[in-house]
Amino acid sequence: MTKLNLSVAVGPYDRTRALIDGSVQIDGVNPSCMTLSPEEIFFRAFRHAEFDICELSLSSFTVKTAQGGGPYVGVPAFVSRAFRHTSIYVRTDRIKKPEDLKGKRVGVPEYQLTANVWARAILEDDYGVKPSDIQWVRGGIEDADRPEKISIKLPADVKLEDAPPGKSISAMLAEGTIDAFIAPRPPSLPKNTPNVGWLFPDPVAAAKDYYKRTGVFPIMHIVGVRRTLAEQHPWLPGAVFKAFDQSKAKALDLLSDTSATKVTLPFIEERLAEARSLMGEDFWSYGIEPARKTLESFFKHHHSQGLSSRLVTPEEMFHPGTHEAFKI
Repeated sequence: MTKLNLSVAVGPYDRTRALIDGSVQIDGVNPSCMTLSPEEIFFRAFRHAEFDICELSLSSFTVKTAQGGGPYVGVPAFVSRAFRHTSIYVRTDRIKKPEDLKGKRVGVPEYQLTANVWARAILEDDYGVKPSDIQWVRGGIEDADRPEKISIKLPADVKLEDAPPGKSISAMLAEGTIDAFIAPRPPSLPKNTPNVGWLFPDPVAAAKDYYKRTGVFPIMHIVGVRRTLAEQHPWLPGAVFKAFDQSKAKALDLLSDTSATKVTLPFIEERLAEARSLMGEDFWSYGIEPARKTLESFFKHHHSQGLSSRLVTPEEMFHPGTHEAFKI
């Protein structure tokens, strides 16, 4: 069989490294790999469908699925997951606890970002702070002109305004014209900016408590395959899932090798043991069934926040060829 020459765009993670360096192959594919930032991949994918296989925002893909589908079909390889207690920064001279956010002005780079959906879910479920309780201000983290990558229509009771021309939400947080900031990246601030810090002083403890109570490890990004390719080659989404799963397994094997740490950071062995003690051996699972609780929680909040026009299901989000895998 002649291999398909396909473009692949993903972040340079340990769990994608084997795909990038070629030590794990996608069956039937000759890949041309690009390692790009999520912001660039998502913008180019959702605006122009530039890639054949790529990392995708879970939130943006959910919007498209609820609308009837977009240029990609989903693959349940969750290449980015994160507890988003670290994503909420506040003016510490005004905000002492989550409930203090009611009636305040909160900056976001894009309202529909996956990290922001999860952060709003945490605020509402655990602290009673609803999206309608906040005045949202949309602007870039660094670039004041950052747009929403896809169009959204919010509920009438959600108040969203654009940042003033030429103002980033980082600058607004530093100067105090907004009270808080929620984003997947930290604010870009001058060194030693006073009165700005995490809402949760110990976000790791807050995340562990959240996981113990909910069993949810938030998913940020999935993988997409160009829909026209999946229609022409129904085996392709399953092959992509298999390769991404193998690449992730290889990364975990290397991380578990204690002869020499694979990450340029101390205490990695201890953190790995800690994660497995809390979350089990397969703490970063791929596939629908292991992630069903997390996915259904996300879809519920995505819909209730007015981002998806209807409640979607895990099965319709992902190509049928990825719903189950062979066993020996």
